[in-house]
Amino acid sequence: MELTTTSPLLQVNPSKRIQVQHVEVYYEEYGEIRNDAPSLLMIHGFLSSCFSFRRLIPLLRERYHIVAIDLPGFGQSEKSRKFFYSLKNYGQLVVDLMNALQIQNAILIGHSMGGQIALHAGRLAPDRIKKFILLGCSGYLKRPNPTLVRCSYLPFFVLILKRYIGKKGVRENLLTVVHNPKIIDDQLIEGYRKPFDDKEMFYALIRVLRHREGDMLPEELSEVRHPVLLLWGRHDRIIPLPVGERLVKDLPNAQLKIYEQAGHLLPEEIPEEISEEIGLFITETK
Repeated sequence: MELTTTSPLLQVNPSKRIQVQHVEVYYEEYGEIRNDAPSLLMIHGFLSSCFSFRRLIPLLRERYHIVAIDLPGFGQSEKSRKFFYSLKNYGQLVVDLMNALQIQNAILIGHSMGGQIALHAGRLAPDRIKKFILLGCSGYLKRPNPTLVRCSYLPFFVLILKRYIGKKGVRENLLTVVHNPKIIDDQLIEGYRKPFDDKEMFYALIRVLRHREGDMLPEELSEVRHPVLLLWGRHDRIIPLPVGERLVKDLPNAQLKIYEQAGHLLPEEIPEEISEEIGLFITETK
């Protein structure tokens, strides 16, 4: 990502680290907290990192203060064997990070699993969150199969997990999350492959499997009164469009925007369209 120093809001090196819940969290920060514009806090999805927002951030960073985090267990954050990897605790970590960075209110942008984490953060600190922007948001998934969870305690389970994830290779896996395969280049492949060089990531993934509760129930979603913008790709094969159509009914103050030529990885596929919609949503809904 090319950065310039022509604007006082831009930083030469946005990469930072901080201790939150006794875990080292990697995050990238662009600009400074401002009174005349909200802070945008970006939360990635499963098997991803803040790298997934690399094309979206440059389109927003001159207008807003932006913080993009790597959740514990992913990207460049610590793969702790003590952290509790539930969606709710991830949500608490987001709130704790806001406290540490002195962000009093924010708009949360969550992709895939990050959308559920954003909603949990909103329930934990409703007065600190202004709005949600959820991209291909996970929804209605149940707890992992109890038998699979029990198997995760077997000493060789980590080897099975490595083989399962690596079976197709990064390129083949990316083909399942995008609609246009032409966007898959060496940089994209390397960005999603590199975190797996850390063997501790697989042990963290096992803990995600053990700790992850089911997604929010309809009655819980109905308590979310904040404005919510749901952005969805028509060809999303990971979190299909019917999930978004159901969420827009269960969330009292939500709207759904569908992109006809996109899959699940919206920030990579159509960042310009998304940034435009985000700007309109922030400006038009108070």
